[in-house]
Amino acid sequence: MTRIAVVPGSFDPVTLGHLDVIRRAAAIFDQVHVLVVHNPDKHAMLPIAERVNLLQRSIDEDETIPSNVVVASWSVGLLVDYCVEVGASVLVKGIRSQIDVAYETPMVLMNRSLANVETVFLLPDPGHAHVSSSLVRQVAALGGDVASYVPPAVGRYLEKTRPA
Repeated sequence: MTRIAVVPGSFDPVTLGHLDVIRRAAAIFDQVHVLVVHNPDKHAMLPIAERVNLLQRSIDEDETIPSNVVVASWSVGLLVDYCVEVGASVLVKGIRSQIDVAYETPMVLMNRSLANVETVFLLPDPGHAHVSSSLVRQVAALGGDVASYVPPAVGRYLEKTRPA
C-alpha cells in the first residue's frame, strides 16, 4: 500500500523551513504532494501560479529532496477533497510554537471528521523556527536581506522584483 501525504501551505513565499518539512515528510511517506492552497484569511504577495513555480524550482534545485515529491495547487473545495482525490490519508504540517498548535487543532479535528484524514506535525529545525513567510515578506519589502531564509530561486525572484 502506497502511503501518500499532503503538505499544504500558502508558500507565499516558500522558505527554507518549508523545504525542511517537505524533505522530512518525503523520507517518511512514499509520495508527498506539496499543495499550494489559497487562504482567504491571508493577503497574498504572490499569485498562486507564481508560488507553484517558485516552489517547484526550489524543490528541483535542492538535491536533498527526493523525487517522490509532487507540487500542485488547490483553490476549489476543501483540502480534504484533494486528499481524497489523490488517495492521501495524512496531512503534514510544520509547527513552530504552541500558537501554531492552537490554530491547527480545530482543523485537525474537522479534517479527521470530514474525511478520516489524519494530521502529523513536524517540529522545525531550530535554525528555521523563527522564520515565517510573513516575516520574509516584511523584511524583503523593506529592503532587507532574506537570502538565509529562502531557497536560492526565491532569493533571485525577490531580488529581481524588488522596487528600485
